[in-house]
Amino acid sequence: MTLSSLIVQLINGLADASTMFLVAAGLSLIFGVTRIVNFAHGSFYMLGIFIVYSLVSLIGASGVGFWSAVLLSACAVALLGALVEIVILRRIYRAPELFQLLATFALVLVLKDAALYIWGPEDLFGPRAPGLGGSVQLLGRRLPQYDLVLIFIGPVVLGLLWLLLNRTRWGTLIRAATQDREMVGALGINQSWLFTGVFALGCFLAGLGGALQGPRIPANLALDLETIGNAFVVVVVGGMGSISGAFLAALLIAEIKALCVAIGQVSLFGIDVSLSKLTLVVEFLVMAFILVVRPWGLLGKPQAASRASGPPEAPLRAASTMQRKLGLAGLALLVAAPLLSGSFPYLTVLLVEILIAVLFAASLHFMMGPGGMHSFGHAAYFGLGAYAAALVLTKLHLPMEVAMIVGPLAAAAGALLFGWFCVRLSGVYLAMLTLAFAQIVWAIIYQWDDVTGGSNGLVGIWPSAWAASPVAFYYLALAFSVIGVLLLRRVLFSPFGYAMRAGRDSSLRADAIGIDVKRMQWMAFVVAGLFCGVAGVLFAFSKGSISPEAISVGRSVDGLVMVMLGGLQTLLGPVVGAAVFTWLQDIIARETDYWRALLGLIILALVLLFPAGIAGFFQKLFDRGEEGEAASVRNDISKEAA
Repeated sequence: MTLSSLIVQLINGLADASTMFLVAAGLSLIFGVTRIVNFAHGSFYMLGIFIVYSLVSLIGASGVGFWSAVLLSACAVALLGALVEIVILRRIYRAPELFQLLATFALVLVLKDAALYIWGPEDLFGPRAPGLGGSVQLLGRRLPQYDLVLIFIGPVVLGLLWLLLNRTRWGTLIRAATQDREMVGALGINQSWLFTGVFALGCFLAGLGGALQGPRIPANLALDLETIGNAFVVVVVGGMGSISGAFLAALLIAEIKALCVAIGQVSLFGIDVSLSKLTLVVEFLVMAFILVVRPWGLLGKPQAASRASGPPEAPLRAASTMQRKLGLAGLALLVAAPLLSGSFPYLTVLLVEILIAVLFAASLHFMMGPGGMHSFGHAAYFGLGAYAAALVLTKLHLPMEVAMIVGPLAAAAGALLFGWFCVRLSGVYLAMLTLAFAQIVWAIIYQWDDVTGGSNGLVGIWPSAWAASPVAFYYLALAFSVIGVLLLRRVLFSPFGYAMRAGRDSSLRADAIGIDVKRMQWMAFVVAGLFCGVAGVLFAFSKGSISPEAISVGRSVDGLVMVMLGGLQTLLGPVVGAAVFTWLQDIIARETDYWRALLGLIILALVLLFPAGIAGFFQKLFDRGEEGEAASVRNDISKEAA
């Protein structure tokens, strides 16, 4: 590596930082004001690059035509964002934040299939920017002219945003809402239109970032999820709601990536290390470090305590006699289900997938509901369990029984390590740190070819002879899932479970009566990781193989969807949510090519109709029925006494 190549590589990194900043600035504005973790922000970026492709083809690629298409594309994305906020998000602002995340995830599915329908599945290569298709010489190396323009655009947008936020009344309202939106509402400001304007501005910046990337990268359907992870990282590292922080974080991460590429391979203590491979995970390493050292980011501030108080959560209650009878009836149906395998050969396969999803969701719910700790990286423990079992079987040549012990223990060990850092944070910062650890695990597995098989994964992970038949493995999965769910439920009604819920409801009061809240939360991480590892082991043996896709961000998001769909504050929620989500995903995927859009619309409908989740909705109906019966009994007694 020469000094000239290093300098040129760092300058190239500035162009990437500029685009990253545009997307992250919009996401930071939206979160700062509305407190929505907008998972669909990457989809608006993706639409920006698709729309500019169509507009350039329609208007022409002349100088005026290209830049007009860029601005019109950003405006079109902004209008779509405003429509989404008015029609969907405005209806769920009072819902828990994670339900808003669920709604934006549903939007990701809908927008992806909308793009698939309009532009097709192929990559689309846009034209070069007119007059900027060449390059300039710098230190004996070539730099694309368009990259230099992007380097200039980033600071210009930062300056314009600073003027907007500091020199206009609307900007003052945005800054006030970022600090204390309840007080802004108390002063008589129309929060609805403020939220709509901020959401549209954030989408405009995302669309602009996508449109400007048209000449550099092809438009494709994977851009949404690829972009949203980086945008979240930049926002968290810079500080929630801080535009200047987002710019600084984008520069930091882009330059570190460029530095890794420029240095390439180094030798440490006689071991060759490829720094270029770190580009897959370097942003998450940076985020993990920042969150541990300065949880509110480089230029962020600790969030003010919210004055909004939701309804108090009712204490968990043991199952009633009727609920136990229904549970036993459901279990009897599951035991008898293989009798129908002659008529429905696929039934046991689908049920195994549902049972694994139930155990995965139940372990996540244990942390999120009673534990009060949101996790965006629960797939890490799923993957650790699956890969540990696979390595025991394929590398050590030990039987399945040993693998089923080692796998969950490996997942619990990972949770023990990661949880020690995570429990020192709370809220969205804790969630983002779990995401960082999950991506670090994914990157190690993806690139450690000699051990994990890299991107190809591991194959030949078959159960022992006694569990090799589909029916036998179904009963094995049923036993582990039922026992796992019952054990998690039993833990919640133990002294440990009561202490954990006390820390969730009021950490100050729990500390005052002698409960070590952080230790309780740490142990909750380990318990959840252990049972999640069991689900991962079952998954590996059910498929006969394991690959990095099984532990990607998508797996963690699926778990969140299952928990929220069923209901966060009900013990039956993860069971119902996992069963419904897995069944819908399987049925819809076999019926139409646009299954994501249909699934997303169904999820949106369920979120709007059942804001407490499916199981939570029916739990409320059941509670109202019991209250009505109790009131009727009291009336009868009073009449008899009279």
